[in-house]
Amino acid sequence: MNALRYVLAQLARRPLSTALSVLLLALGIATLVFVLLVQSQLTRGLTRDAQGIDLVVGAKGSPLQLILSAVYHVDVPTGNVPLAALAHVRGNRLVKSAIPVSLGDNFRGFRLVGTEPALIEHYGGRLVNGTLWQGRLQAVIGAEVARTTGLGVSQGFFGAHGLSPDGPVHDDAEYRVVGVLAPTGTVLDRLLLTDLESVWYVHEGEATDPVEREMLEAEREVTAILVQYAAPLAAAIVPRQINAEPRLTAAVPANEVARLFAVAGAGIDTMRAFASVLLGSALLALFVALMNALEERRYDIAILRLLGATRLRVAALLLLEAWLLAAAALLLGVLMAMGAVAVVGSWLAEARSFVLSPFDWPAEVAWALALAWGVATLAAVLPAWRASRMQIHAALAEG
Repeated sequence: MNALRYVLAQLARRPLSTALSVLLLALGIATLVFVLLVQSQLTRGLTRDAQGIDLVVGAKGSPLQLILSAVYHVDVPTGNVPLAALAHVRGNRLVKSAIPVSLGDNFRGFRLVGTEPALIEHYGGRLVNGTLWQGRLQAVIGAEVARTTGLGVSQGFFGAHGLSPDGPVHDDAEYRVVGVLAPTGTVLDRLLLTDLESVWYVHEGEATDPVEREMLEAEREVTAILVQYAAPLAAAIVPRQINAEPRLTAAVPANEVARLFAVAGAGIDTMRAFASVLLGSALLALFVALMNALEERRYDIAILRLLGATRLRVAALLLLEAWLLAAAALLLGVLMAMGAVAVVGSWLAEARSFVLSPFDWPAEVAWALALAWGVATLAAVLPAWRASRMQIHAALAEG
């Protein structure tokens, strides 16, 4: 007797019960895998993008909003700070580096950032084509920008005012792409970078009067300053110095990311609890299904024993049935989870936000799949044992 063919035939005899058992277990697996994929990728992305940035200096407002806008580029800025603040921060002996960023425009939803080459160096950016900007209205674009928009070296584009793709276009100031960056897996991939002078020029225009030019230059601002400390002592001193300034606020990325994780953690824990409930329900449903199948097959099992099947072989048939159900549920659950991650990832991509991939699996997923397999095995243990201990004569007598 072919054990696999026998078990498949038995499963085909009760298609509704088989489908329900597979679906319930698959839903639990899909929920658990989805949570693990999203949590691991977002956690890694948030940590990676903020790595090496000890402090963000910006306008008075929400520190979390400042971090989200200046580091992750997923929120609107809290405002601007005077350009003099950059020189003030750089003059602090406890500061190793200070990188300015100026926001305000976008191209097809990707943010146009006025900054310095140090920002590219900070994220380990490397040019795959072209050079860095050398003059006004020249831009270097990230890998995701190049892939999505089709922009390349020597091509031009016009920025739209604000952070919405539907904002008014600065059609009198055309940027020219002079360089394309290699993928870094960081926020750099989603940015168009230019120098600060270009951002000021687009919004100020060309002033021919020397007095007007001097006034414009005196009022120049940047959106935020990304700070790296020169010594551990700076963490206790620099933020207080910055917050003492009337127009400035200091936000510590590590603290704000921890707050963000705390808020998001409640939702993640809820989804994990929901997945646990589904897996527990699947265990119960699979157990009931196998017990019912055992009662229906008492006569068949007795015949198998008369034909020479050992107790161990009979138990193995029940275990094989549970494992086949588990294998089908694992396959379906993984596909459902990957599909859900792909959908959420496409939403985030359209919002020019974080990147999620259904193929970027953390090691925890293997443990989750092993848990699901264990649940199926556990559900089959008692039915398999009862099948192996069945009294042949009683079963035959019952018919």
